[in-house]
Amino acid sequence: MKTKENNLGYWIRRFLIEYLIMDKNYSANTQKSYRDTLRIMLPYISEKLHKKADEILVEDVTVNLVLSFLSSIENERKCSVSTRNQRFSAVSSLAKYISSYCPEYLAWGHSIRNIPIKRAPKTLITYLEKEEINALLNAPNKKTELGRRDSALLLFLYNSGARVEETALLRVNDLTFPGRNSSGYGIVQMTGKGGKTRRCPLWSNTCEQLKELANDKNGNEYLFTNRLGEPISRFGIYEIVKKYANQIAEKYPSILNKRLTPHTIRHTTATHLLQAGVDINTIRAWLGHVSINTTNIYAEVNMTMKAKALEQCTIPGLTANKKRWKDDKDILSFLDKL
Repeated sequence: MKTKENNLGYWIRRFLIEYLIMDKNYSANTQKSYRDTLRIMLPYISEKLHKKADEILVEDVTVNLVLSFLSSIENERKCSVSTRNQRFSAVSSLAKYISSYCPEYLAWGHSIRNIPIKRAPKTLITYLEKEEINALLNAPNKKTELGRRDSALLLFLYNSGARVEETALLRVNDLTFPGRNSSGYGIVQMTGKGGKTRRCPLWSNTCEQLKELANDKNGNEYLFTNRLGEPISRFGIYEIVKKYANQIAEKYPSILNKRLTPHTIRHTTATHLLQAGVDINTIRAWLGHVSINTTNIYAEVNMTMKAKALEQCTIPGLTANKKRWKDDKDILSFLDKL
């Protein structure tokens, strides 16, 4: 018998509106990611089953169909394994939700969630060397209004190690500048993943540039805006970084091989903090990582620090013996006599 509990669309609506927002209080980005997964999956299933999206039943979504959908993410949409796994995470979460509220789908939900995560090869993170980040920060033309905004934006990204969405949502009220006669640091307060709030110190140069942007705005306004005075988007920040990366590419061609994005600047901040001797726990708090394991990736890629560590382990006075063993007549003579 067909009821609303059989209909996949019924559960999707509840999942997106009730579960993600009211029950789990997931961030807007997570909500969009789950929504986008279902917007991709429903037309795929509809085409495979020759059914309208509103007619798809829960039991229509079999393990083989989900596996086929995940394969299409990689093979047809040309996405990475990590993106495939991210899409599966949304499907698995939906299956868990449905089986929790509808016991007759307990076995179905268990079978969907038992689909294994595909292992992805670990890739080393990308970061900029000191001269490369300096060139990027000096690229904007500070004689123009947009150039000054871009300069402040790039400097803020490097100073704070902020995520792109944290930067886009930054408001004037989130900044605290030191007083005129104060030698203290400026402070920025940011809300990251999972609603976790952290505070980060700002250099005096960063404070000066941000203060100029904030001068004619009230506390509730967004700090970084576009040409129309609207809050800058994540895509807009990405385009700014890409623009200046292309400008310095002639002098630093290695930039083109690093796929420079706002997140690359975040990696650069962490790596340079590590090189400066800042302990890993401080860097974790600086970046807003929940787990120290996430921060440890920067120790893995830092070849400069690895080389220094190797030098510290060198045994003084020990030199390599370049003499070949068969040229050692004494030992050969000794062996001949045995």
